[in-house]
This record gives sequence, C-alpha cells and structure tokens, in this order.
Amino acid sequence: MASPFLIPPLFLAISLAVAAPALAENSSTYTKLILDQCQQEPLDPEDELQGGVWWCEGYGGMPVRVAEGDLRFLVSYGANAAEELAASQTVPSFNTINETLEWRLDASGMPIATILRFFTDLVEGQKGQVLVITKLGPPGQICHVGYVDALLNPDANVVARDVADNAAPGFVCGEEIAPAFGLTGDDARE
Repeated sequence: MASPFLIPPLFLAISLAVAAPALAENSSTYTKLILDQCQQEPLDPEDELQGGVWWCEGYGGMPVRVAEGDLRFLVSYGANAAEELAASQTVPSFNTINETLEWRLDASGMPIATILRFFTDLVEGQKGQVLVITKLGPPGQICHVGYVDALLNPDANVVARDVADNAAPGFVCGEEIAPAFGLTGDDARE
C-alpha cells in the first residue's frame, strides 16, 4: 500500500508549474533621438573638430548626451554622461546615428542597457550598420559592451538584445573590452 504522504512525481511537477508565478522577462521600450528637439550646448569656437553636443531626454527622463566630432558620434547616458567611458566610445569609421534608441529593461522595469544603430562609412564608398550595446549602471559603469553587424546578421536585433540582457549586467567598464557578437566581416570573407 502506498504511503499517503508520497506525492506522485508527475503530480508534484504539474502542481509546482501551475503554482509558480511566471518568471518576468526583460523587455524593450523606445525613445527618439531627434537632435533638433534636444538641448544643444553652445559651440566652442576654438574646437575645430567639435560638431556639437546635445542633451536629449531618454527613458524615464534619463539624460542622453550625444556628441559629434570629426564625423563620428558618441552617445552616453546619465547625469554625469560627459564623464562616463561611453562619452569617448564610438565605432572606428565615420558614422551617424539612428533616431530610434532601444532601452532594455530588466524584469523590474529598470533600464540596464541601450541598443543604438550606427550607420558607418566603410572602404570604397560602402555603407555599414552596427548595433552598439551600451551598459547602463552606476557612475563609472556606463560603457559599450558589444557590437553587432546589422547587415551580416539577419537576427542582429535578437543578438543585440541577448548581449544587453546577459553580457551587460556583469560587464566591468574600464576593465573589459567590448567584443563583436554574431557574424563579423571576417566571417563574410571566409
């Protein structure tokens, strides 16, 4: 005779699955980076390479600093955005940025990273597109954590979200180097 205290394993597994709340997942929300609608800092007449600095409002009112100089854009976040490592990071070639900024939010709704498409000038007049994943964190921990070639990877947005969700939280700005994820130009030449 079976003990009345033994619960069949299948019944237990089904009971726990039904009783356990569904795990919340990270999600995305979007804001616009339309520089004509942002606050521009006065230009420094002595800085010949500076194209401008703009302060835009991001998700939840977070400041977004966009700087352009020498035909390259640099984007950083937070009240001290100008001092963050992200303020000095860009992609290697001349570039412009997309107007849509994707914010990755953790299960509690806290922004943990952003994904922004950079349009690049490559050799021989070719154009490229790179998704730049930037970690958001406390002061000193806002930096690029990865890059995804948006033209070589048909699932580039999925790859970038995975990097934002899984690599960004543990990434240590200033100690680690942001790698390329997914297919790269080297893969295309093989």
